[in-house]
Amino acid sequence: MTNAINATHDPKLKSWVASANAAGCDFPIQNLPFGRFRPAGSNEPFRIGVAIGDQVLDLKAAGLVHTDDMNVLLARSAAERQALRAALSDGLQEGSTSQAEWSKALHAQSAVELTVPCRIGDYTDFYTGIHHATTVGKLFRPDQPLMPNYKWVPIGYHGRASSIAVSGQRFKRPQGQTKAPDAETPTFGPSKRLDYELELGFIVGRGNGLGEPIAMAEAEQHLFGVTLFNDWSARDLQAWEYQPLGPFLSKNFASTMSPWIVTMEALAPFRAKFERPAGDPQPLPYLDSPANRESGALDITLEVWLQTAKMREAGEPAVRLTRGNTAEAAYWTPAQLVAHHTVNGCNLQPGDLFGSGTLSGPTQDQSGSLLELTVGGKQPITLPNGEKRTFLEDGDTLSLRGYCERTGAVRIGLGEVSGTVLAAG
Repeated sequence: MTNAINATHDPKLKSWVASANAAGCDFPIQNLPFGRFRPAGSNEPFRIGVAIGDQVLDLKAAGLVHTDDMNVLLARSAAERQALRAALSDGLQEGSTSQAEWSKALHAQSAVELTVPCRIGDYTDFYTGIHHATTVGKLFRPDQPLMPNYKWVPIGYHGRASSIAVSGQRFKRPQGQTKAPDAETPTFGPSKRLDYELELGFIVGRGNGLGEPIAMAEAEQHLFGVTLFNDWSARDLQAWEYQPLGPFLSKNFASTMSPWIVTMEALAPFRAKFERPAGDPQPLPYLDSPANRESGALDITLEVWLQTAKMREAGEPAVRLTRGNTAEAAYWTPAQLVAHHTVNGCNLQPGDLFGSGTLSGPTQDQSGSLLELTVGGKQPITLPNGEKRTFLEDGDTLSLRGYCERTGAVRIGLGEVSGTVLAAG
């Protein structure tokens, strides 16, 4: 099971990489997330690495893999993944006989270029955040905030993989059609209601054959891990285009993801019960299992930070806008997304990406988008320097951070994903 706690999670473990032992470190030896890197400024092929403290271990140079293709690694069985994690843990812990050799395969993260952690073939964005769905639904459909199917079926749509980029992405403000409520015809121009979406990304590991559904009992074995994900959204374009077929130009101009995939195995100490509120329907049998009820949810703290161009010029740090937790936000679990996506015979492939949808908590200070935080732009937020925001302005840098903390376990982080809005071109 990917949620089984074993020796690699031992809170007493320390690494010979000293920075991994620092309090509050995102990447202690209990984490070991995967990504792709190359020396900064080089044209070398990207290679597979694992973050440890402020370093990255080159897995091929350390003799742990024989490929530079992350998608080949993703296709391995759950047992093979767990064996690799155990080998990494053994080799990186204090007193390991691998230290002398592996130290030659270390690179400072500050001296490398990171890219998207795998080759993304297909991307599906789900809508698992029930508080987000309800709040946004009230703005667009006051008489029926949640559609009748929401509590029965994981809602999702197929997105665009080509515009997904790694943290640090800089993108131009999107343009498109919008229509004011009192206008007879739409107009064309830059979006005036540009927003972020606080999401998790789930990376598919081993795929399935066409026509071969994945049952709940095996679903998590087909997930490699989790990453931070920001699905930027042009709310004014979205309001005009989304009926009847859903998001299109309002979403496909840019999405930003973290360079690191935190494995499902690393998240084992941070699982939570999956429980529906009293009175809500229970999932249909194909979306239910004892293991999912017992520990199908993830307990991850998520934060949103904003630094405006004015703040950056003044040397002022980013300010936190919101903080929430996935266990409160998500109405469906990762296993249920896999089971539902394949129940009709759809074949997943290594590297496919599932977006969780915006993960907002039950209170406004846990909002996962400005659409919610500013109540559709009606209640601007005031930043410490006096600037106001309803939606994102040119020059704004928006960052997402994530981490897991629990008594009896070592804190692990998902790192950070940031992106900067440029003027429309």
